Amino acid sequence: MLRLCASVTTIQHLMGIKIRPCFSLHRKLTRSHRAVGAVRWMSSCRPAPVLTAAPVRALIDEQIRIKGHLLPPSSPVTVCARMHSDDGDLWEAFAHYNTNADGTVNLTRDNSVGGSYLGCEPMGKFESFMSTCCSFHRLREKNVETPYLYHISVLDGHVSPSEAQGAELAAVTAERWYMAPGVRRIEIRQNALVGTLFLPPGPGPFPAMLDLWGMGGGLVEYRSALFASRGYASFSLAYIGHKELPGPRNCLNVDDSYFKSAFHLLQDHHQICADRVGVIGLSYGGYQTLRIATQTGVKPSCLICINGPVGSFIRIPDADGRTESPESEPTYWTLTDQGFLTFNEVSLPANVYPGSIVKIENLNCPLMNIEGEDDLNMASRENANLADIFFHHICYNCP
Repeated sequence: MLRLCASVTTIQHLMGIKIRPCFSLHRKLTRSHRAVGAVRWMSSCRPAPVLTAAPVRALIDEQIRIKGHLLPPSSPVTVCARMHSDDGDLWEAFAHYNTNADGTVNLTRDNSVGGSYLGCEPMGKFESFMSTCCSFHRLREKNVETPYLYHISVLDGHVSPSEAQGAELAAVTAERWYMAPGVRRIEIRQNALVGTLFLPPGPGPFPAMLDLWGMGGGLVEYRSALFASRGYASFSLAYIGHKELPGPRNCLNVDDSYFKSAFHLLQDHHQICADRVGVIGLSYGGYQTLRIATQTGVKPSCLICINGPVGSFIRIPDADGRTESPESEPTYWTLTDQGFLTFNEVSLPANVYPGSIVKIENLNCPLMNIEGEDDLNMASRENANLADIFFHHICYNCP
């Protein structure tokens, strides 16, 4: 460097050239550089909004905490959740929020002011899904070995998802499972039984549940999968509307011995506690649950009936529980004022065949009767009231 300076000085003396540094140009370039640097600094200090879901992978009954950060402060935003069912249908839910002064929104703390639900509902996104193609569709998981994938996003302003073109500020994907890691799924096709057995991780022995669904039929596995994820062995049993069962698919073509065999399959399993086997039933499966405990000679440790009748609203021509085709029965199906098809009337106690009403006084185990008053497929309240009358009669006559 010293040699270079000396060379320049020598050249200046030899050539007589006066070199004056251009300080004005240097100042202009410096000011320009500082201006550009300021713009870059401002953009780097305002990072993009972030949306988080914790945990990002969870069981279907676990709460997911959704939070937005670095959003415009004190501004309207929309939090939207979308997912596709196994049938390929799009389901969505959304809610309107106002961010706090620090630019955050927290669904476990803040109130929704519009959209699919109102108020503070931490899991409102997952509880208020509606199909975008048909309001009569039912969201049911068919393959319990894969999760539901939810695309959760925060949108600018109070909008609906259809209005959200290009307004997405941040997004995150969350998984919700029915099967926890280590749960074993075993297809059962023995002794004429059609079902799926789910076993929790580990050697056991486990308490167990016999899982019965309603007149929709088929083999529904997701409740049993979740039972096993929570430490209960569970056998989801098909008994109507399944291609591997005998007879017409809209009739109950298996008898009481079929349910008895399923119960004993659980009791005899080497990883199950024989004296801790219960039965759970939904809708018509609730009636079957009561019937199993009072007529088949088995002794469940407990019963859970969800929105079920105390008797059969389809005629049972024989003592073994088989039914006739519903087409031969009077039709009580009606439409609500909103245009929804309801089966409420057909399941009213007045329409239940008297000979099929379960003798609840013969129960020898605890019973939990769950009543959903808004259920349009079952007259839950009326049947629960009738069950209460039976229970009060039992208690009144107890020694």
